[in-house]
Amino acid sequence: MAWVLILLIVFAVSFFYLMFYDDKELSPVAVPAPKNKEKDQNKPPTTFKDVAGLDEVIEELQDLVDYMNNAQKYRALGAKFPKGIIFYGPPGTGKTLLASALAGETKASFYPVSGSEFVEKYVGVGASRIRALFQKARKSAPSVIFIDEIDAVGSRRNIDNNSEKDQTLNQLLVEMDGFNSNEETVIVIGATNRLDLLDEALLRPGRFDRHIYIGHPNLRAREEILRVHTKNKPLEPNVDLKELASRTYGMTGAHLASIANEAAILAVRRNKKHIGNEEFDEAIERVIAGIEKKNADIIEREKLMVAYHEAGHALISSLLKVNSIGKISIKPRGQALGYVLNLPNEDNFLETKTQLLNRIKVLLGGRAAEELIFKDVSSGAQNDLKEATQIALTMITSYGMSDIGKRVYDNQCINDNENINREANKIIDECYKETIAALQENKDLLEEIVKKLLEKDSLNGFEIEEIIKDFRMVTAS
Repeated sequence: MAWVLILLIVFAVSFFYLMFYDDKELSPVAVPAPKNKEKDQNKPPTTFKDVAGLDEVIEELQDLVDYMNNAQKYRALGAKFPKGIIFYGPPGTGKTLLASALAGETKASFYPVSGSEFVEKYVGVGASRIRALFQKARKSAPSVIFIDEIDAVGSRRNIDNNSEKDQTLNQLLVEMDGFNSNEETVIVIGATNRLDLLDEALLRPGRFDRHIYIGHPNLRAREEILRVHTKNKPLEPNVDLKELASRTYGMTGAHLASIANEAAILAVRRNKKHIGNEEFDEAIERVIAGIEKKNADIIEREKLMVAYHEAGHALISSLLKVNSIGKISIKPRGQALGYVLNLPNEDNFLETKTQLLNRIKVLLGGRAAEELIFKDVSSGAQNDLKEATQIALTMITSYGMSDIGKRVYDNQCINDNENINREANKIIDECYKETIAALQENKDLLEEIVKKLLEKDSLNGFEIEEIIKDFRMVTAS
């Protein structure tokens, strides 16, 4: 029995050590420091001037900046500002940067943490960490608490049965409810990619009652972001940031920062004093498709199949006028043996049913070209088929663009409803038949593109359009 008692004592000591030790871990300073020095170290230098492409969001936050800097003015009129704000949207769009800039703009102490830091297997540890975090924030008010990946601790309680997570979430709710008039300059910002995953109690008025969507930047915003990330980088005079922005549709601020950095690294590697278009072209391809495999040994039959596959994508895109082609290549990059860089003609906020169906046809163009030429298909269309399936399912379940009804289906319905899967198959099969027919009708043009592609390994958009134009002139004469 003695060994059992010893084990119990060790477990109890370890548990209390974890609870109290972890509280200290939340301190933004690793070693003790004078109080005023700690406060200075906690204030980020970032301001709204360092944030590009989010003008509407910054405008929305200006009232909050004024409130935190002049709280008494608002209190005199009985105005109260939200205790919590949720930033939600795709990853890499600038949620963390924006929270840091808000703290810097208001000269507030900044406490950035991740939601996963509060989720432990020991019951009570997460709640203890929440208490410690809010205590520190109150002591150094005005302050901004930023909880990234807040869904790790604040997801709906009916999704899983986790008593530790529930206790942590409850403690977060209690702390936010505990703000009084003297603590209203403590602002809590949560960030998530999926707002729909958060618990309703967290989102109700009085807690996180202001929700701000941060999405992919448009063309103008991408140009502004590129200017921010290249302001300290020497560029060649012919580098056009607006043109670069037009070639980065769908990319986030994180992608654009990576492109600017990759271009600078490539320029250093080439012993250049300025960054040119060649470096930016290579950087974009690196971010999209990965590093080029210069020593990859590809057998001739596979290379030929890859060429027809990529040419099929490009030709269908050109025939349907879905996008402009930036580049088509059969040089292996990352896990891809070839790729096509599409450049949308404009930033669309809405897509019609026809546009969505055309996108599916472009995705199926590679597989269709393989079957047409080789009477066989390869495994190279896996990602194309996955994306085409997702578009078809979205059309059916979210947009009501199918024969099974003009309604929205939840995830459970998608998994259980055979009609949805049958309708998705129908959409994809019809698109595939039309794609095969289009390639059959333009088979000679397809082979001409492949011939040029095999000669050069890659073709830019201008070269592809010239091939198509010259071919049509010859066949018309």
